[in-house]
Amino acid sequence: MERKKILFMAEAVTLAHVGRPLALAATLDRGRYDVHIGCAPGFEMFFKGSDVRSWGITSISSARFLAALAAGKPVYDAATLRGYVEDDLRVLNQVRPDVVIGDFRLSLSISARLARVPYVGVINAYWSPHVRQHYRVPAIGLSRVLPIAIADRLFKLARPLAFALHSVPLNRVRRAYGLAPLGHDLRRVYTDADQVLYADIPEMFPATDLPATHGYLGPVTWSPPTGLPDWWDALPADKPVVYVTLGSSGQGALLPRVLQALAPLPVGVVAATAGKVDMQAVPPNARVAAYLPGIAAARRASLVVCNGGSPTSQQALSACVPVLGIAGNLDQYLNMHGVVASGAGALLRSDRLSEDGLRRAAIDLLEQPGAKACARKVAEQFVRYDAGARLSALLLKLLPW
Repeated sequence: MERKKILFMAEAVTLAHVGRPLALAATLDRGRYDVHIGCAPGFEMFFKGSDVRSWGITSISSARFLAALAAGKPVYDAATLRGYVEDDLRVLNQVRPDVVIGDFRLSLSISARLARVPYVGVINAYWSPHVRQHYRVPAIGLSRVLPIAIADRLFKLARPLAFALHSVPLNRVRRAYGLAPLGHDLRRVYTDADQVLYADIPEMFPATDLPATHGYLGPVTWSPPTGLPDWWDALPADKPVVYVTLGSSGQGALLPRVLQALAPLPVGVVAATAGKVDMQAVPPNARVAAYLPGIAAARRASLVVCNGGSPTSQQALSACVPVLGIAGNLDQYLNMHGVVASGAGALLRSDRLSEDGLRRAAIDLLEQPGAKACARKVAEQFVRYDAGARLSALLLKLLPW
């Protein structure tokens, strides 16, 4: 029996969009599937121990991506997306996959159709036009010069126009390749695929009028293939442990302030810098590494402090641990709305962060049993969703044997 070829395409603007495809690729039966992944250079260390064949593709830098988010500007211009399409087609023609699975690789909206390859898009549910969003002004210029209440109202008024402007580049490139535009709703652009899979659960992000081509994968958790540091076994057994990581798309410069805020508390702190921060001074109750196995760190912790994004939030909630999200970009605010609504966490703004406010929020989540109970309830909901099994079921539907 000839194995079917599955090609994952990772848009490596953040580690999450690399880790999620690697996690899903690891679940596929190698007796059935020959698994490949397209990824930008610079992420080789995260492929350690993986049998997935990798192919080099172009991605904009994480710095360019984060700068665009901070400025509230479109992440991609038409020229960049046109280059992506040509790059995609090169790999699609070399691999000749039976299915391509993209994680935020928006150019597959064009290239997969030109190559006539079934395209599965992986996205968070809160970017779907079928899931109600709860918009708050992210950490952009508007929020830095105005009171948050006013900035929030202005953002909600301007948001449809901003989404339309963000949609223009891909629509322009689609027209150039003879494909119909997708309209002015960025959520439609983000979810244009033959099949769309939400890396979330409906209990946290419920949908209405969900089409047959959309479905929930459940949480997709992944840790970098790194061992535990030497100091791991010396962590205090008589104190709660707080795991801190602001991720590759977080506010890395805030990490020293977060550790200082937690320094007076009777807790042990383990922190990962994601290779983004050079820590000059570390408080006595903290231990720091460039990367930590996040799943193991979350299981060891009583509280997880992160940037509010879904990957680390899902690690924490899977371990029945509350989340304190310090959100900066819109994606993080949208995810944290679901976490806070579930009762399993609290949200702080990265652009209004104070050490006193962070310390109070951490104490509340550590001392109040309600947040722990709610995190446990979410973990029980997570167990009902096996992302690997759901992906395999979809592939069997798309590729009958």
